[in-house]
Amino acid sequence: MANQSSRYPILCASFNQDNSGFAISTKDGFKIIDSNTGRLCYDRAVGAFIIVEMLYSSSLLAIVGAGEQPSLSPRRLCLFNTTTGAPLREMTFLTSILAVRLNRKRLVVVLQEKTYIYDSNSLSMLDTIDTVPNLKGLCAFSPSLEGCFLALPASTAKGAVLVYNVMELQLHCEIDAHRSPLAAIALSSNGKYIATASEQGTIIRVHLVSEATKSYSFRRGTCPSTIFSLSFAPSLQLPDILVATSSSGSVHIFSLGFETNQSRTKMSGSFLGSILPYSVNDALDPAHHHVLHNAVSAGVRSYAVARKVDKVADSSSSEIASCRAIISLIAYNGYFQEYTFTLNSQNESTWSLEREFNLVAVISGNAETS
Repeated sequence: MANQSSRYPILCASFNQDNSGFAISTKDGFKIIDSNTGRLCYDRAVGAFIIVEMLYSSSLLAIVGAGEQPSLSPRRLCLFNTTTGAPLREMTFLTSILAVRLNRKRLVVVLQEKTYIYDSNSLSMLDTIDTVPNLKGLCAFSPSLEGCFLALPASTAKGAVLVYNVMELQLHCEIDAHRSPLAAIALSSNGKYIATASEQGTIIRVHLVSEATKSYSFRRGTCPSTIFSLSFAPSLQLPDILVATSSSGSVHIFSLGFETNQSRTKMSGSFLGSILPYSVNDALDPAHHHVLHNAVSAGVRSYAVARKVDKVADSSSSEIASCRAIISLIAYNGYFQEYTFTLNSQNESTWSLEREFNLVAVISGNAETS
């Protein structure tokens, strides 16, 4: 997730595939930080980068320079080994690289009007996708090998999204999600669900990828706002929550799979069973939406993920009594925050700030919290 403005110290930020670590870049170089401890794992001060992508917690990074010096061209992708401190392979493209995604089998490189699919091991090109002009490099990628999908904008006039099966190298479907062009896309880690937001930023929709059907619509607010990030909670089966950040400075959580007392009369135990029988008006019920206001200053770009979700069962029954999630947030003004979000069976939610530290000041050992 690259910063389009240089007025903030963070140029780009990305979590790895299981959210156990994250990478940030500044004008001086990039850092790899452990999400659980805030410990600096790797630091390289060689200039500005606009893309730093990790492959889980391995030594492999995919990095793209910001172009402030000839050796860091935005058209050159470097696959970098943090153990040896040396490039493994460099690939140069005709135009600037806008996004990179990877897992253990596939490497995806997004340009303005083309997207390239490579084998991660041999780096042989497998396919080329011609796309509509994608100036922001919008894309989403599910790292699971069983449901490995890539999502790209399919139109510049409306919020249509193209879903491509990266393992089978074929188009899976096209989804008309919004009337306005897309501003954010996210796929669940297992590739089962896709979330989208348009440039209006008032409605966030979730679709079931296998059938290209709309499963849920959430109202973020009534006033237009730029959605900076969308992220599903990690899950092997059904995601429990969807996290969003916006230009209003708020963090939004939309509950998907967790039942509350208020909704039990009309919701079944499964995600799809709970929502498909009911109207969109039901899905827009604010009971599904929980907001942390003023997490960052309005207008500051931010990126939030749910790193962990725990469900606590009622001791007197088998029903879920509460849901607790760890929410990690990177603000491009240079700060990391971690919250515990708790939602009980009465649909009452609480936010507790657990950690906060300055990312730019992290130099060694554990980060100091405030």
